[in-house]
Amino acid sequence: MVTALVRRWATLAESIQGTGKRQNQDWYAFSGTGSSADPLVLAVADGHGSAAHARSALGARFAVDRFVALATEFGRAADTCHEPGGLARLMNHARNDMPRALVKSWREAALGHWSRHRPVADLGLPEPGPDEKLTLYGTTLIGAVVTPWLLTAWQIGDGDLAVVGHDGTVRRPLAPAEDDLGDETESLCGPQAWRAVRTYWAPVFEEARVPRLLVLSTDGLSKSFASGDGFTEFVGDMDERLATEGFEGVRDALPDWLRHASRYSGDDTTLAAALLHSYAARPRPTADTEPDPEPGTAFDAEPGTATATEARTESEPKRET
Repeated sequence: MVTALVRRWATLAESIQGTGKRQNQDWYAFSGTGSSADPLVLAVADGHGSAAHARSALGARFAVDRFVALATEFGRAADTCHEPGGLARLMNHARNDMPRALVKSWREAALGHWSRHRPVADLGLPEPGPDEKLTLYGTTLIGAVVTPWLLTAWQIGDGDLAVVGHDGTVRRPLAPAEDDLGDETESLCGPQAWRAVRTYWAPVFEEARVPRLLVLSTDGLSKSFASGDGFTEFVGDMDERLATEGFEGVRDALPDWLRHASRYSGDDTTLAAALLHSYAARPRPTADTEPDPEPGTAFDAEPGTATATEARTESEPKRET
């Protein structure tokens, strides 16, 4: 029998409504501890928000809720990866079955909601077709599941997933080969949407392959940077701040960082992250052992607005000029 290492994860998340937006179209969730029986699951979704996608805030919530349920089931099944042929079966499920199941479940949720809330019945309008109904709920999605043996992630549409390795290297394994043009992006409401789902498959049988930090965010964050590398630098600096200020300091400062980013992008901005507990539990350095960050780093301070989660540090991401 193979015994899995017990790894604990610390999670944090925040969502900020975009400047001038009437409603936050983003949604997020996280659950689980990362054990075989209770896999760690994180997800963020970004409803499209235009007039053609009038119910996209609901679509984002349906996407996250359905993903969490499916990914939890997938994570529990990952405990069979040591059986003969188990890893190959799981990889096939991740790359083929999971995208289809996700899209099918989301479509059922959206069409089910439409059937319960049909404005055409009251207005006397003709019944739209299924594709027109689904367009109302259009959304992107990024989700990840972590077990003792496996890290797997899926993405459709824009937004960002970053994986920080033990050595501090930041990778974006689901980044598309080419960025979407303007506001156009793949969507769960698209035809044959499962074909547009990108999958990241990373067995972590060796301890050195276990990431120390995962970051998922909607595109409101990456759009706030002048450089295409801005998001990667943001995550790298976030990792450094976790080491120098500790988990609590970063968690409390996160709303101000995202609020500042949202002012630049004008978009709803959402981030969910998981930090391996062995790094989260590191003692915060004292002034005698660790100098203050140099001015100009990606979290240089600027006074921010207090929120319900009072920020102990008034820090914001760097902006390139």
